[in-house]
Amino acid sequence: MNKLKTGVFLAIIGLLLTLTVFHVSTILADETTETNIDLKETPSSTSTPEEVSIEQLLNQPQTEKHQFQAEINQLLGILINSLYSNKEIFLRELISNASDALNKIRFMSLTDKTALDTGANLEIRIWADQKRGLLKIRDTGVGMTKQDLLKNLGTIANSGTKAFIEKLQKDAANQFDASLIGQFGVGFYSAYLVADRVIVTTKHNDDKQLIWTSTADNTFSIIEDPNGDTLKRGTEITLILKDDAKEFADANKLKELIKKYSAFIHFPIYLHEVRTVTEEVPVEETTTEEKPTEEKKEETVEEEKKDEEVEVEKKEETKEEKPKTKTIEKQVEEWNIINENKPLWLRSASNITKEEYIQFYKALTNSLEDPLFWELFSAEGQIDFKSLLYIPSKAPSNLFDVTQKTNNIKLYVKRVFITDNIADDLLLPRYLNFIKGLVDSEDLPLNVSREMLQHSKLLSLIKKKLLGKVIQMLGELADKDIEIRKNKKEENKDEEKKEEEENKFATLYKEFGKNIKLGVIEDSKHRDKLAAMLRFPTTKTEELISLDEYIERMKPKQEVIYFLAGTDLKELKNSPLLEELVKRDLEVLLMVDPIDEYMTGQLTEYKKKKLQNIAKEDLKFGDENEEDQKKREEEMNKEYEPLNTFIQSVLKDKISKSVVGKRISSSPCVLVASSFGVSANMARILKAQALGSDAAAMEWMLKMKVMEINVNHPIISSLHQRIKNDSNDSKAKEIVQILYDTAALRSGYDIDEKKDFADRIVRLISSDLGTSTIVETQPEETQTEVVQPEEVKSAEAPVENADSHDEL
Repeated sequence: MNKLKTGVFLAIIGLLLTLTVFHVSTILADETTETNIDLKETPSSTSTPEEVSIEQLLNQPQTEKHQFQAEINQLLGILINSLYSNKEIFLRELISNASDALNKIRFMSLTDKTALDTGANLEIRIWADQKRGLLKIRDTGVGMTKQDLLKNLGTIANSGTKAFIEKLQKDAANQFDASLIGQFGVGFYSAYLVADRVIVTTKHNDDKQLIWTSTADNTFSIIEDPNGDTLKRGTEITLILKDDAKEFADANKLKELIKKYSAFIHFPIYLHEVRTVTEEVPVEETTTEEKPTEEKKEETVEEEKKDEEVEVEKKEETKEEKPKTKTIEKQVEEWNIINENKPLWLRSASNITKEEYIQFYKALTNSLEDPLFWELFSAEGQIDFKSLLYIPSKAPSNLFDVTQKTNNIKLYVKRVFITDNIADDLLLPRYLNFIKGLVDSEDLPLNVSREMLQHSKLLSLIKKKLLGKVIQMLGELADKDIEIRKNKKEENKDEEKKEEEENKFATLYKEFGKNIKLGVIEDSKHRDKLAAMLRFPTTKTEELISLDEYIERMKPKQEVIYFLAGTDLKELKNSPLLEELVKRDLEVLLMVDPIDEYMTGQLTEYKKKKLQNIAKEDLKFGDENEEDQKKREEEMNKEYEPLNTFIQSVLKDKISKSVVGKRISSSPCVLVASSFGVSANMARILKAQALGSDAAAMEWMLKMKVMEINVNHPIISSLHQRIKNDSNDSKAKEIVQILYDTAALRSGYDIDEKKDFADRIVRLISSDLGTSTIVETQPEETQTEVVQPEEVKSAEAPVENADSHDEL
């Protein structure tokens, strides 16, 4: 009897255990693996197991618990908290791993025709539930066996992908494109940046469907899925998101991250989205079984009367009776493909149309305007990569804003976006920050973390080759511009075609000319190549010409390239510094950009021709005998030494010396900078800087001016004669001051003592008109008083002093 009771009791216990396992298995199948869901339909009924349900399942006898290899607490802490500085990286890693799995099954299907019998669609699908904080990423890839789970997910930094590539490399017969991304053992654990628990449901063709789960502690668990083979093949990763990471369950956020990092993954990525739509539905009539209240009856009667009136009006207009409708909101669930843009750079350039280049540029840069020029190329050698570069048609307003991101080149590794800001070592220098595009490499290492790529030595090789290609591309455009302008005068050329080609570089230089000049300053290695792209107007033409064209037009004995910098083209053309050069038919480059002064400080020579700033002393024309010229200058300076000494004594705080000049022919005098001083234009630029040079140093540099006098001018001749007669002539001092002020203005310098200059001009005008410079003001009661002789004398004294300007 006791044995019978015991048997019945055990049978009841077994039945209860069976029911419990069945209940838990059903929950897991419905909530964890989406086993009842067709991937092509909306998973509206899917859910993920609650923590209690998971714990119940893991406590079952058939659940296997394993210890992580290595010191998991420390290692996971390093992986999660140190290697990945940005939480959103996790999605890029998981999608890359899914792409690896899809690539594996595709490669296997080439030798094993039955590999895809469980499903031919190779795709990635992402579904999220923001209310419950769930995110699921599912692929139809190769899946994992129990041994794969133990090896790839149980050991950090051990990669199934890496082993797969090694296997293919050992088998010489397999000539497959094993371009698989990442090390699964590391990239997978980036999921713990945003998840408290990760559940992996996987099915391999050679094993049963398994569930792996862990909370990133010392252990992980593996159990056979009690719901059976529901995935058919592939892997589904379920993330139970942390409270501070619920944003990653938002469909819009996921779409943004997929487009940012995984837009060019080879396999389609579908995202589950829910949108609200409105539609018209017929109004249901009230049935006879309904018994409305008195209020409802009254409302119904009123509504019926209104409806009858509306119906009468409609019948009069259309004579057709339409059914009653109302507008309702309805939620529509759908799968949308996110990575529709295909990697254009992997195709042959000859097979890509102009429209495809433009469309890809707009998708890559979010620009509304068409690009000006583009170049698709491949680099081979120590490192292989493909690159697609664009030159925009218009410069952005913040092109030189140092607070903005300056690098527009995106780095991809096997079509996976890595970064567009590689710390301080950018792919292109800052002067080429207007170039946009991408670089995709197959050779960059992917050990530990994709964020560690920025420290790779191979990246410096990419930068070197990329920079060389950009310089070459710009140089070809510049050379083509010169050729077109030379042939423009020929009547038999196609003017429309030529104009279109010329405008490419003309537009480029108009928008990004300052960038090229900045490159001349900063890039000493490519300075000569960049200098060949410079364009300037001259004293002979307003058309922008190159330095090479200038050299071709130089006079036979001309040894230097003359240039003059200023603020305005018209002002430069009227500068007295040009008088003798124009008279000798020598061409001068005119520079009106503030950066030109800095650029010429670095570009002192081009093709063995020195650049000469005509606003500085020691100007040479090249068509004279140097010894004869030096002897003549010495004789003239000796003859006019009294005048030069007098001028220097009067202007001792403003100039360094006064000499007989040779660059002016119609002006009495000019001011030029000494060989080590700053020109008038540079002085203006330095003064305008908010954080400019030291005030004392600036004052010293401005004093390094030289006054050159034109001894053939009547004013200088008369002044010289006056000084010879009386070296202390006060009128001569006044004349020298006015000569200095006018020369400073015409030479581009600023006048420090503006009031004194204005007073001298007023006295000069008064002297010419024969009037007094003093305005007499008297009280009303004394207006009729006679002016005393002393007052008259004091009033007339300045007039006598003003007579000294008659000779001007």
